[in-house]
Amino acid sequence: MSKKPKDPAQAFRYDADVLPRQIEKAALASGGFPYDKKLDQKRYEKELRLLQIELVKVQNWVRTTGERIAIVFEGRDAAGKGGAIQRLTQHLNPRSARIVALSKPTTTEAGQWYFQRYAARMPTRGELAIFDRSWYNRAAVEPVFGFCTPEETDHFLDEAPAFEAMLTRDGIRIVKFFLHIGREMQMKRLYERWHDPLDRWKISDIDAKAIKKWNAYSAAFETMLKRTDSAAAPWTVIRANDKRRARLEVIRHLLDVLPYAEKDTQAIGTPDRSISISAATFLGTGGEEE
Repeated sequence: MSKKPKDPAQAFRYDADVLPRQIEKAALASGGFPYDKKLDQKRYEKELRLLQIELVKVQNWVRTTGERIAIVFEGRDAAGKGGAIQRLTQHLNPRSARIVALSKPTTTEAGQWYFQRYAARMPTRGELAIFDRSWYNRAAVEPVFGFCTPEETDHFLDEAPAFEAMLTRDGIRIVKFFLHIGREMQMKRLYERWHDPLDRWKISDIDAKAIKKWNAYSAAFETMLKRTDSAAAPWTVIRANDKRRARLEVIRHLLDVLPYAEKDTQAIGTPDRSISISAATFLGTGGEEE
């Protein structure tokens, strides 16, 4: 009788001297990623430049019209949220393109209405606010690590669509991204972070436990996507095993949904529907399966 293959996650250590070959080999294709090679660097740089030129147009349109744009990034640890945000904001004026990355709530904030500290950081007229993680901490990180009760999470999942609908009725445009990576890719990226002195700071105690909590996160994310995907604020899932493709599709989707002036549809190009998909499609095709 043949032995069942050993689960690489059981022996994985991000601070190990060598990344197991099994993990390295499986990383790109993990989590159902549809490509067997990364996007060519030259093609990526060419497309990124065209998309970033369009982003400058978006910012000018936002400032001229007084639009308010809230862009939400969620996803697993090491999914590439920071890199996508960096490319999105790289050539924008930081005075009106603000990144919101909140730390642990203070004692005062913990005693407030849960959404209060996020509501206070919504964009004003003529501004984009980019949330590097958001109020959705209560849908994944907090319940997975026991930082809130199941009742608090359930209440949050009921209230989040109402909160977002209230914001959109007031004129704020909400664009939500969920970046999905496979398990082996997450292991590979955590390993690389630890071994790069410039990136090691990104690993927190929670990140270090992410692999062991994979299934719990999967269940939490599935519930989050099912219960908070709405007409007012739909989720767009980005398959992010290839950072280059993910960054392009994030920007492309944002440009596609915003009705800004002088839009160049040829420069934007056609979305890759194997990378950028709706929450319903992701869940319906078993997006979390390995």
